Amino acid sequence: MAESTTEVVAGGAVLAAAVAFLVYVGQSTGFSGGAGSYEVTASFRSVEGIGIGTDVRLAGVKVGSVTGLSLNPTTYFADATVSVQQDVALPVDSAILISSEGLLGGNFVELIPGGALENIEPGGEIEDTQGAVSLISLLMKFVGGSASDDTATP
Repeated sequence: MAESTTEVVAGGAVLAAAVAFLVYVGQSTGFSGGAGSYEVTASFRSVEGIGIGTDVRLAGVKVGSVTGLSLNPTTYFADATVSVQQDVALPVDSAILISSEGLLGGNFVELIPGGALENIEPGGEIEDTQGAVSLISLLMKFVGGSASDDTATP
């Protein structure tokens, strides 16, 4: 009898850990039933550093996630679809950009609300975008720029 009780308790603990893991994975990938959110799109020159499930933040608070990324064959820009909480109304002149959490941190998508009185409709597009900035290319410009400045000085 004691062995079967121990087995039931151990099995329950394993089952609880599995459920907790599934909930964690669902939250970290941005998976939700879709209730209480709407989607908007944006075209970026580069979406380097983000993927499906990446956080979408407004004033540092997570308000959604990236739900789709695709290449536009006409413009060769990356089209991103983001899901935003239903209670977050974005003005039509809002901006969207890819930001970094720091030198060693990951990237996230940041929403910057505009001042227009009209709001973006579900399925609408945010036109003011700024893609990912490559830290390596910035360092190369800095190193290249400082090297050429030194050689130009007599």
